[in-house]
Formats: sequence, structure tokens, C-alpha cells
Amino acid sequence: MSAAPARRLLVTGAGGFVGGHVEAACGDGGVLADWSFRAVPSGLDIRDAKAVAEIVAQVRPDAVLHLAAQSFVPRSFEQPQETFDINLGGTLNLLLALRDASFAGRLVYVSSGDVYGKVPESELPVNERRQPEPRSPYAVSKIAAEQLCMQWVRTEGLDAVIARPFNHIGPGQDARFVLPALARQIVAVERGERGTIEVGDIDTTRDFTDVRDIVAAYAAMLRDGQTGATYCVASGRERRIRDLLGVMAGLAGVNPDLHQDPSRLRPAEQRRMVGDSALLSAHTGWMPSITLETTLHDILNDARNHS
Repeated sequence: MSAAPARRLLVTGAGGFVGGHVEAACGDGGVLADWSFRAVPSGLDIRDAKAVAEIVAQVRPDAVLHLAAQSFVPRSFEQPQETFDINLGGTLNLLLALRDASFAGRLVYVSSGDVYGKVPESELPVNERRQPEPRSPYAVSKIAAEQLCMQWVRTEGLDAVIARPFNHIGPGQDARFVLPALARQIVAVERGERGTIEVGDIDTTRDFTDVRDIVAAYAAMLRDGQTGATYCVASGRERRIRDLLGVMAGLAGVNPDLHQDPSRLRPAEQRRMVGDSALLSAHTGWMPSITLETTLHDILNDARNHS
């Protein structure tokens, strides 16, 4: 008897940082091995309703992981209309296309822990019970798209769950982000090309989770998440950027001088941040499993390959 064909997982934003790891996870032995990875074509603009409808009709997905977004917060201040057109308008296009295709599977909408805004340190860690107070066009667009998905749950019978991931890191991340940017400088020190690393404010803390653990969380939501639920996805560990820089320098066997570059300093409204994913763990059994040292080692190797 032949095996049943793998279920089709349509992934929007598949060409981004997370999407590549989702594709890898759909391979043999991956956390999504029982899914067939179907990417929205890289040239497709999610703001194009007709194109979105056509790809949904073509793939006929059994589930959807909606990653596509304008996710760089500074750009959302520079281009707020673009951010809303992609993050909210694109989500509407996807929902309409799924309805027109009589989609009966599960949608995982990937939002962001950034929706919580400025959280008093006395009220950490952050979980789903906290009221979002977004402080950027990006975060507002994410909350709006969350609520659009939830409206579809309430009135259209859609099976959807919301993910609010906190900072995720790992190989393949854009060098605009802090750890890959620092890793590339460490590699330059390792190669004798410089002796000093330029830094911004590295004494803030954030909750960093390996991107591969994040993908495992999405797999767990597809499998065991509860319809209409919102889940924080976080390691539950508070990490100071200065300490992570020190670990990467140690892994590379270098001890560079640090120079604080005023141009890299931005007003840090949130000095400390840590999330709580107890609800996700309770509903699905998910827990992060990749060690921080493994993640930082892989980020360094990625920087070596791209420097």
C-alpha cells in the first residue's frame, strides 16, 4: 500500500529568514517532515490580490503559515503606508483567497512580541494576558492583522492561531540585525582585518530563541494549537547583548576592543525584555531545545561564509 501524500503547507514570505528554515524542516527528519513545502513564489507581491488568489487556487493548501511581512521596525516609521499595505492588506488578500478556495485547514498567522510595546520591568515576563500597547507602525499593523484573522475565526469559521514570537536568531539572518552584524565584525577581527568592534547600546536585554526552535513552535501550533488561541513564543531567558557578544568572541578565540559608535545608538525604550511561553508549552508540549552556544556558533559560521 502506498503512503498517503504529504499534506500541502503553503508558506508566504518563504524567501525570508524564517522561510528557509521552514523548508529545511519539511525535509526528512525535520519537525515538519509530514508536510509538503509549497512556497508562495518569491516574485509574488502579497499586495496583489489576484496573484494571491491564483497561487492559493493552484496549491490548494491543507494548511498555511503566513510569514510574509514588512518586518523591519525602522522602515515602518519611514514607510508606514507600505507596512500597512503588506502586513494588513496582504493578510486580507490571503484570507479572501482562502475563503474563495473553500480552504478548510489551519492558518498560523505570525505576529510579533513587539506588539506589547513598552513593558515595565516589574511586569516581566510577558505573556498572552498582557494587553498589547504597540509603539510602531509595524506593531500596529501586526495587531490589526491579528484581529482580522480573529474576525475570520468568529464569523467565517476559519481555523486560525496567532503566534507572537520574540527575538529569533540563527544562521541566515539579515546583517541589519544586531547579532549577525556583530558576528561579521568578530570574523573580521578573527582574520586580522580589524582590532576593534563598533557597537551601539549592548547593555539592553532581550529574549532570544533559535529560529529552528521557532519553526518547531510553528509546527507544534499546526499540530496541537487551539483554534483562536494566541501564543507567545519565547525562550523564557533574558540575555544581555554584551554577554552574547562575549560568547561569540570567545568561540572565535578573539578579545577585541569595543568602541561605542554614537550613530548606532537609538533610544532604547525597553531596557529589559523576556517572554513567557508557558501557554504554548501547556497546549502543545513545545520547549526550546537548541543551546545558545550552538546558535551563536552557527551565526559565526554563517558570518564566515558571507564575509
